[in-house]
Amino acid sequence: MKKRLFALLMTGTLIAGSLCGCENKNDVPTITVFNYGMYIDPDILDQFTEETGIRVLYEEAQTPEELYAKYSSGAIRYDAVCSSEYIIMKLMEEGSLQPIDYSKFEHIDNISDEVWSFCATFDEDNQYALPYFWGTVGIVYNKDMVLEPPVSWDVLFNGEYAGNFIMQNSMRDAFMIACKYLGYSCNTTDPDELAAARDLLIAQKPDVMSYLVDEVRDEMIAESAALGVIYSGDGSLAKESNDSLEYIVPSDGSNLWVDCWGITSECINTDAVCQFLDYVVCREDIAMQNFEYVYYPSSNQAVIDALPDEIKNDPTFMPDIDSLDNCEVYQLLDEDTMALMDEMWKQIKAN
Repeated sequence: MKKRLFALLMTGTLIAGSLCGCENKNDVPTITVFNYGMYIDPDILDQFTEETGIRVLYEEAQTPEELYAKYSSGAIRYDAVCSSEYIIMKLMEEGSLQPIDYSKFEHIDNISDEVWSFCATFDEDNQYALPYFWGTVGIVYNKDMVLEPPVSWDVLFNGEYAGNFIMQNSMRDAFMIACKYLGYSCNTTDPDELAAARDLLIAQKPDVMSYLVDEVRDEMIAESAALGVIYSGDGSLAKESNDSLEYIVPSDGSNLWVDCWGITSECINTDAVCQFLDYVVCREDIAMQNFEYVYYPSSNQAVIDALPDEIKNDPTFMPDIDSLDNCEVYQLLDEDTMALMDEMWKQIKAN
């Protein structure tokens, strides 16, 4: 509740400031930041202001699509945006991001070469996307409530656990699951393959207990369902809170995701934004504090190196790269494909 109250207060401040056109209240340098819910330790924002004198106006979104829609509306001018790789790609294609001048970063060398390589699949020269957290999408299951450990997405489609599993309330993730189960790429643009995925998700819908995002972890900890589609970091936290839970990446393959920060083309005070990103993402002590709040694999190698072996060696938290052979990083889909998927997602939700 404290986190949510903070978010609401900051959102109200952001909107009020933007509507009045107040960029620098009382000549205080100010930046506006857009991120996902519960995806930064709120204390870090205050600490940054105390250390630098730069005020941070902060707003949250629940899903990549919601974040993009709010950004594209133009109602608020953002300086920095954190989102999933395919939204970052879309903003890059639209010219909405500017190259990041890493010479202004004091701690940029802390970013993992491996995670830079993930980003290079969509940002070839690593100019626009600063990696933040990364992980996989998989299934968390209750060992006491399933007959045998699942190995495939089939467990969500064969009716065995009808009414007893949770799906992600995310268009791209839902289509990814159906496509990988059907043997397609999660980046397919083939209308027939997408239609087959839609039909599978419509047929599945009566069996779905609920469609959730961040709440999947808490519901699984509370043993409200036998299985749930979850992001790996939340899966790891769920396991820590309930010994009956386990996490797997289905053998059919999944999404290897990378959430990144970008600096918008509208940003005027790039020095302040670079200072903010270097502080939050690259500085080891702050990145460690943020990791302890978010609990996803950090792009900051210094943070990973400092973790206890039981965390670093947990394949739920830090998967072996060899286990990701069937996983794909989301790529930017063309406008026609995205429009088609959006219409199909509406059809799924309407049925």
